[in-house]
Amino acid sequence: MTPDEFRALFPALADQVWLDTPGAPPGAAPVVAALREALDGWSSGTFDWLEWDGASARARTLFADCLGVSSATVAAVSSLAEAAATVANSLPRGKVVVAEEEFRSNRYPWLARHDVVSVPARGVEDLIAALDPEVALLAVSEVTSREGQRFDLAALRAATDEVGARLFVNLTQSLGALHFDYAAVRPDYLAVHGYKWLLCPRGTAWLVARPDRVAELTPLAPGWKSASPPHGYFGGPLELAAEASRCDASPAWFSWVGACAALTLLSSLDTAAVDRHVVGLAGTLLDEARALGYRRVTDGPLSQIAVVATDRAPELAAELTKARVRATALGDRVRFGFHYFNTEEDVAAAVRVLAG
Repeated sequence: MTPDEFRALFPALADQVWLDTPGAPPGAAPVVAALREALDGWSSGTFDWLEWDGASARARTLFADCLGVSSATVAAVSSLAEAAATVANSLPRGKVVVAEEEFRSNRYPWLARHDVVSVPARGVEDLIAALDPEVALLAVSEVTSREGQRFDLAALRAATDEVGARLFVNLTQSLGALHFDYAAVRPDYLAVHGYKWLLCPRGTAWLVARPDRVAELTPLAPGWKSASPPHGYFGGPLELAAEASRCDASPAWFSWVGACAALTLLSSLDTAAVDRHVVGLAGTLLDEARALGYRRVTDGPLSQIAVVATDRAPELAAELTKARVRATALGDRVRFGFHYFNTEEDVAAAVRVLAG
């Protein structure tokens, strides 16, 4: 599928420039159609709730295929924080290294249970320098939402292996836009909330454990989904599934119906081509912004999120809104995010506002 064909599936893009996928993307037509069908069935009373309930299992398979892992290693949860808290609760108490400005859903779960070493991570070297044999786990986002900083996960894998620490990777701000080589990174744990670059409704998230880590996982809130299928409803002892599904949340049906449609759509894309497209657009915007006197807030490898420093973020936010360009002002910076549906014309529209 070409970028133009992909773009045509997003009605919101007909009259506005969407560079705010780091916050949330507009609805893709197939996803919205799936949700409308579910709502129509609910309204008319013609629905089959068992069909809705099976959507999380179908989405698990689609997600596992996308990532190139066994579905037995994937838990269907409701948020990044739930995924991180599940791992934090399953580990023996110990030292965990986390970036000082990490998104709170990948910071608070570790603070709640472990001794956290906070690192002002300007680059991958800072995280590596904080590792020692006493560290149990390093938690990191491949791309940070505040800076658009992209960390070298393979380097972090090698460094954690060297000291015997585990690696937890948050892909919420990268998977769906950037190509991820699971075999090259081999994270002990991986989590992603699908409502950003994966185009899913909010409330659909996944926790992936390396096969040798699955048996250690302990569900935060054991329920009827914690057992192996077919799922029973009443009575009986606590018998957890042998697979990662032991940590499944009871599914919010409509969200998972939409997730199936979103993942089916994304499965038609070439992830390497998407990566080249979005990183190229972000690089172009940063080059144009630099020529206008703006500064990128971070160094290092480019991601699909371009963030520039400015002392007039509120004014720029108002000007972007007036020009029908969706982006986010964050205090002393403005953030632009590029998905496969974005174009060079979108870059030009943002640059015109920056030029003022």
